[in-house]
Amino acid sequence: MMRRRTTLLTTCTALALALGATACGGGPVTAGGGDQALSGQTVTVAGVWSGTEQKNFQKVLDAFTEKTGAKTQFVSTGDNVSTVVGSKIEGGNAPDVVMVPQVGVLQQFAEQGWLTPLSEKTEKAVDAGFAPVWKKYGSVDGKLYGLYFKAAHKSTVWYSPDALAQAGVKPPKTYDEMLKAGRTVSDSGLAAFSVAGQDGWTLTDWFENVYLSQAGPEKYDALAAHELKWTDASVVKALETLGKLFKDKQLIAGGQKGALNTDFPGSVEKVFGPKPEAGMVYEGDFVAGVAKDQFGRSIGEDADFFPFPAVGDGKAPVVSGGDAAVVLKDGKNQKAAMALLEYLATPEAAAVWAEAGGFLSPNKKLDLASYGDDVTRATAQSLVAAGDSVRFDMSDQAPAAFGGTKGAGEWKILQDFLRDPSDPKATAERLEAAAAKAYRG
Repeated sequence: MMRRRTTLLTTCTALALALGATACGGGPVTAGGGDQALSGQTVTVAGVWSGTEQKNFQKVLDAFTEKTGAKTQFVSTGDNVSTVVGSKIEGGNAPDVVMVPQVGVLQQFAEQGWLTPLSEKTEKAVDAGFAPVWKKYGSVDGKLYGLYFKAAHKSTVWYSPDALAQAGVKPPKTYDEMLKAGRTVSDSGLAAFSVAGQDGWTLTDWFENVYLSQAGPEKYDALAAHELKWTDASVVKALETLGKLFKDKQLIAGGQKGALNTDFPGSVEKVFGPKPEAGMVYEGDFVAGVAKDQFGRSIGEDADFFPFPAVGDGKAPVVSGGDAAVVLKDGKNQKAAMALLEYLATPEAAAVWAEAGGFLSPNKKLDLASYGDDVTRATAQSLVAAGDSVRFDMSDQAPAAFGGTKGAGEWKILQDFLRDPSDPKATAERLEAAAAKAYRG
């Protein structure tokens, strides 16, 4: 089963909620003055969100109701979106709209004939407001099925400003500078990095950022599609680069053994908790939510980030994840479902959640003033500015058996590599064997 993590813990990514921020000239648009043409109809929306994320998405749905008269009903699926949706379709109880968290699942839904292509109005809005790469990830066989409403920025390295200041180092611009700065931090008494090796997905994210920067977007795309083998020299080189960090006991809190016993929330705690053990932790924008909500850190003051730095002669990478809205063929209310997606494609819809916090939009027409604080604004600006160089999380594009299963495939092999990074070539061979088996299906 595909796993879910692009918005893992973004339930608490509400970074300094400044609800009074101006959005596109006037706060969240509830669009009174809609034609109420859908009054009396109900759109059922299924998605992984719960808690704060579900509450904030409901604000978007409520704004749609005020605009059109259509009521909405949100159904939380938990992580196993494809299983839940599949059983609902089989039972004759299909939702109208699904928020899909992985490219691979969107493609699976389309190939099974479950989806209706999006309306011309939505497609025009995507063409005008989104970098072409987002349309590509939402399309199958040249047809647009998915609208990327919510995004995650997975090329952010979070740090304690105090720890870097005490060591006398500034946020680095290159990977080698980052390791050098890390050794200086370590000399000052804290480990450089907290690594969440217990969660294999964090290690895939480390690899993807290194690989995208070092090998470039074309090879990244080829590897993601398994058109390039994992035994390629570019993969071995990226593993060697990553191994420099993994094998340096001075750089990792608790060394390799400590990293393998640290899960994602624990890795954030080691930097931003009451007893800091490290100065930096790499993961997506959702780190900020954990630092703020669980450990009381003020984002931008005692918790900040720098972009994942460029490796070698490459460009700084921008790896993303996201949730795409799709319309199911078997839903009972196609007209209202299409109207909802047309609304979600607007900057007005994105502004509602942007003001509430814990949200990034790939829609470049959204006024950055809609975001409630400077750090979220900077993260969103980086995501939008990356344009077509953004690449979707590679393991989210892979079959679940390779890229999304605990204790198996890429997760397990990279954990083994963290334990012993001495033979990148052998690791590449293991990755290729696992990928070949999974892609054959």
